[in-house]
Amino acid sequence: MTAIETDSEEVRMIDAGAAPTRFARGWHCVGLTRDLNDGKPHPVHAFGTKLVVFADSQGELQVLDAYCRHMGGDLSQGEVKGDSVACPFHDWRWNGKGKCTDIPYARRVPPLARTRAWTTMEKDGLVFVWHDPEGNPPPPEVTIPDMSQPGEEWTDWVWKSITIDTNCREIIDNVVDMAHFFYVHYGFPIKFKNIFEGHVATQYYEGVGREDMKRPASEKATPVGNDSVAAYYGPSFMVDELKYRYPDFDIDSILINCHYPITPDKFVLMYGIKVKQTDEIRGEEAQELATSMASYITIGFEQDVAIWKNKTRIENPLLCEEDGPVYQLRRWYEQFYVDVADITPDMVNRFEFEMDTTKPVAAWQREVAENIERRTAAAAASN
Repeated sequence: MTAIETDSEEVRMIDAGAAPTRFARGWHCVGLTRDLNDGKPHPVHAFGTKLVVFADSQGELQVLDAYCRHMGGDLSQGEVKGDSVACPFHDWRWNGKGKCTDIPYARRVPPLARTRAWTTMEKDGLVFVWHDPEGNPPPPEVTIPDMSQPGEEWTDWVWKSITIDTNCREIIDNVVDMAHFFYVHYGFPIKFKNIFEGHVATQYYEGVGREDMKRPASEKATPVGNDSVAAYYGPSFMVDELKYRYPDFDIDSILINCHYPITPDKFVLMYGIKVKQTDEIRGEEAQELATSMASYITIGFEQDVAIWKNKTRIENPLLCEEDGPVYQLRRWYEQFYVDVADITPDMVNRFEFEMDTTKPVAAWQREVAENIERRTAAAAASN
């Protein structure tokens, strides 16, 4: 990085750096059980390669490298036969452990006929794949937590997916970015706090809707505010315990924000929501509310994507005090891209930061009031 001097003052230049060449260590959600457990093989482009997901005869989902070790056929274009997925090229059959179980036209299966099998986990209707560049199994302390408690009644997941052409660190930066909620998502942060510890990064948020950004009356499921405890468990899976406040009621929901990398410069963003049923809101009404909330959340993600499509990667962001602990968050995130032996204490030690919202809230209140005043004056002038 170089600097240009103008009138003896140094001009800061952007260091764009380069996206990492390896993919993060951790559990990555690749979709819903209900979509993948249908008796067919499913392709997943991830981690710079292609995977195949299929259910065996017991209904357990298995994940293998998609390309057959025989002649390179695409197993995701094949057929599930018993506990194996059969290649469409020559019908070589591979079970969930990566072993070739049968070659119908051959006298015997070569003893070296094995392919890569991926460690999988199913939890709360979601399918996870473990990725580790060092090939180590997942330690129990980094498992994904239960997302609901026994006895609770929830709707089904309303699930969305979008492919984004940028490095997935862009979405991680949002964990500490209070100000973008106001400017990008039209929310109004009141309280904002971060805690990083071990493999978990948590954001505590309390906000209200901006009065100068009223939604059309037809959007019945637009909340007036929300309280959120959103925690990344590892590099790619966030569980957001989200309470939405509506004019006549509050509703508890779980919002999932997760992703998996396709290449260093492309990732699949998935997000979904389910609603906790109450005596007042349950059954079909609760499911319809979850669908409406998902549509509202989609607007927010689309606003983020519009920013990411046009911004540059930046390794040396120039920050003010109210921008939050961006560098500390990136240090936490780095633990997933280095070997386990190279994880340093400053990546995993507890770090806590609560934003003083006095100055931003005062400035935003003035901006909202001015916008309302201008809108009112314009309406009066048009009449």
